[in-house]
Amino acid sequence: MNVIFAIAVTTGILSGVWGWVAVSLGLIGWAGFLGCTAYFACPQGGLKGLLISTLTSCSGVFWAMAIIHGSELAPGWSMLGYLLTGIVAFLMCIQAKQQWLGFVPGTFIGACATFAGGGDWPLVTASLLVGLVFGYAMKNSGLWLAARSEKAKMPDAATGHSNSATE
Repeated sequence: MNVIFAIAVTTGILSGVWGWVAVSLGLIGWAGFLGCTAYFACPQGGLKGLLISTLTSCSGVFWAMAIIHGSELAPGWSMLGYLLTGIVAFLMCIQAKQQWLGFVPGTFIGACATFAGGGDWPLVTASLLVGLVFGYAMKNSGLWLAARSEKAKMPDAATGHSNSATE
């Protein structure tokens, strides 16, 4: 089985499960899909990729809240919000100098989810975190399925026959 097909199968199945989990737990479905996206987009895979995409997404939530609350300091001066946005966007990028915060898109995903979620950072964070775990499960179960399928096609060294029952 081709890797893309296997990942598509497991992603399709687990996306349906995620939809049910999100509704059952009162989480934000689209924010969880952003968590999945952050994991899939992270150039580092496996548990290290999960940790990096988690740290960067959560840092994005923090930075968005800094903009939201910082802008409230001078409600009559809208320029403060724009100024803060510029400064924080710089900080969101420069933090990538740290290895564990080096996935800039993850940071922006967390921030955008927070803005779209109206600043409800506890709910957005929970949704992102569960979504990240689902993204990890989607991709890695697909990789496992593809590897298992390929292994079944490999000829047995002793007999020269395929391990596949479909021959």
